[in-house]
Amino acid sequence: MLRTVLKKKTMAVNVMGQSHRRRMSSSINRNCSVMSFGDGSHGALGLPTSIVGLGVDAYDPTRVSGLPSDIVNVSAGHYHSLAVTSQGELWAWGRDLEAQLGRGFLSPRDSWNEPKRVMGLKQVRVHAAFASGVVSAAIGDDGSLWTWGKSKRGQLGLGKEVIEAVVPSKVEALAGEKIAKVSFGWGHALAKTEDGKLFGWGYSADGRLGSIAETLETSPLDSSVIKNNGELSSSTLEAAEKLVLEGMEKEKDMPIIWEPRLVNELNGVDVVDVACGLDHSLILCGNGTLLSCGSNAYGQLGRLKQDLGMFPVDTSFHPTSIASGLGHSLAICQTAPSDEAEGTTSIVSWGWNQSSQLGRAGPANIAMKVEALEGEIPISVTGGRVHSIALTSRGEVWVWGCGKNGRLGLGSSADEPEPILLDLLEGYEVLQIVSGFDHNLVLVADE
Repeated sequence: MLRTVLKKKTMAVNVMGQSHRRRMSSSINRNCSVMSFGDGSHGALGLPTSIVGLGVDAYDPTRVSGLPSDIVNVSAGHYHSLAVTSQGELWAWGRDLEAQLGRGFLSPRDSWNEPKRVMGLKQVRVHAAFASGVVSAAIGDDGSLWTWGKSKRGQLGLGKEVIEAVVPSKVEALAGEKIAKVSFGWGHALAKTEDGKLFGWGYSADGRLGSIAETLETSPLDSSVIKNNGELSSSTLEAAEKLVLEGMEKEKDMPIIWEPRLVNELNGVDVVDVACGLDHSLILCGNGTLLSCGSNAYGQLGRLKQDLGMFPVDTSFHPTSIASGLGHSLAICQTAPSDEAEGTTSIVSWGWNQSSQLGRAGPANIAMKVEALEGEIPISVTGGRVHSIALTSRGEVWVWGCGKNGRLGLGSSADEPEPILLDLLEGYEVLQIVSGFDHNLVLVADE
């Protein structure tokens, strides 16, 4: 059935969009800086104590000091940050309780906010980096994948019951493959290759890795946290997080895939983009089909079919790139031009909307346009725990959702139910913006 759907779709996809590729490539051979804002409790902002104080939040975009001037791309884990230079060096800062900073040891808490070069990658020219809450990953320019950190859920992908690596270790199960992108959830991971194959590993409950596992098991976490209507059973995020942690402690005999395996359903299908939320996955295929799998407790799968497994998102839009927050999903979509109208580019959202992170009204479990951005041309979108951010072709940054801890960068803690221009970045040439759970990184070109 899935293969039939994949064959029927014919519209080709441009993953990042030409304007976004040009914007990212323009950072090469230029001096660039990284700015950050949001929750500073884990040091993920990388700001000196003289600016915000250790563990203090930043409500405005603030320049990160101590980094080389040739940063070409950035990545935000749940509680830490990564930055890649034009020379292929990787720098990291933020939470280090699980050795996710790659410093060869667990660094003291008062040094988490200091950007330092990741150890153990001198033989690797890093092309890109990605992160979860407890694991970091780097892709070499030869397509090799390296991981480090600590995860009992198999996110390292280094072999059976390997749960810790204090310095980067090569994922040998992917030797011979050229990895192009990795995306991490709370305990699972997906990686696409340059030639469109998809691999998955880690915690496989709810079918978030497709049918890699022999059986599809339901995670014990969702029912203890979410009501049937997709709303939180508690009015506070803190209470929900406590329930999740309690549920995790009760898990026994977790279904874990310890090394990367091909995703069975997509063998022979060209995969062009992947995005993992807390416990769900999105997969964009080259023919325009957008698939989802995993937990649907928040409506984050965007489909009426509730069966466990990998099925298409219910949408008439044509996605060109995808992103995910903790429990919400985002896509940049295009409509083809016709005799009556020009083609348009829009952001579509669905899933958890506790703090208006969808940026629009209407049913949360249905993929719908973010109408407040009509007329803008989004080239990238990113989601945090309960907020979202978009970068447009004009270099403008739009933010919406929860403003707690300054994560919207607007100088306050107020929520924004619809996208609002982050005017504090006006005057900067913004090249990239990414979100962790509660913090954000902005790559800007220096004059």
